[in-house]
Amino acid sequence: MSKDRFEFRQFTIHQERCAMKVGTDGTLLGAWASTSVADGRILDVGTGTGLIALMMVQRFPCCQVTAIDIDDAAVSQAQQNVGESPFSDRIHVLQADVTTFNDTDGFDAIVSNPPYFHQSLECPDDRRTLARHTSSLSYDRLMEAAWRLLRNDGVLSLIIPDDCRARLEAEACLIGFFLTRLCAVRTTPNKEPKRYLMEFRKSPIGELDKQEGVIEISPCIRSEWYQSLTQDFYL
Repeated sequence: MSKDRFEFRQFTIHQERCAMKVGTDGTLLGAWASTSVADGRILDVGTGTGLIALMMVQRFPCCQVTAIDIDDAAVSQAQQNVGESPFSDRIHVLQADVTTFNDTDGFDAIVSNPPYFHQSLECPDDRRTLARHTSSLSYDRLMEAAWRLLRNDGVLSLIIPDDCRARLEAEACLIGFFLTRLCAVRTTPNKEPKRYLMEFRKSPIGELDKQEGVIEISPCIRSEWYQSLTQDFYL
């Protein structure tokens, strides 16, 4: 398979124009994120190739997704991927900055694999910096935008590296969000968690739902947890 194309069960991702390619993080979030209502409106922030948006409409057959990105090349690529998919009538892709994006109806869910590098050397490739570095979208601005755009019962779902978790959770708390679901993701059973899937709401819904997952039980052998989570997507 070409590195510029990734085949899933129900759609194909072309990625030659995108700074960030298909990876485990996006696939995890697309398979794990929830929405407050199954026929609701979902916002995908920093859609890139459109992968997470396509996964969400596959999982929730009655939902509608708005997918935004500030990179015009990514928007063009996502539009291509959506247009060639069986879900083109339920995803709207547009170029927009979430910090200034307005929607009067609000969303039942927001999903994002946000930039995560912080106070580190920025990549000389401007488009990779946009996709990967918090200078393009800081956590406080992301949380402010999510609070403004979510409905009162809406759900914000993110994936974040372990070393960014505390900072992001602090910004969410300052805005008023409650952490309601948390999944620690290990690459192998003996390694410490490298990623966290996090779900926030505007109001608590009981005790924090804490989960844990492992991607591989040994090199190139996917765990039962990961296979179960992604079985509807991978070939």
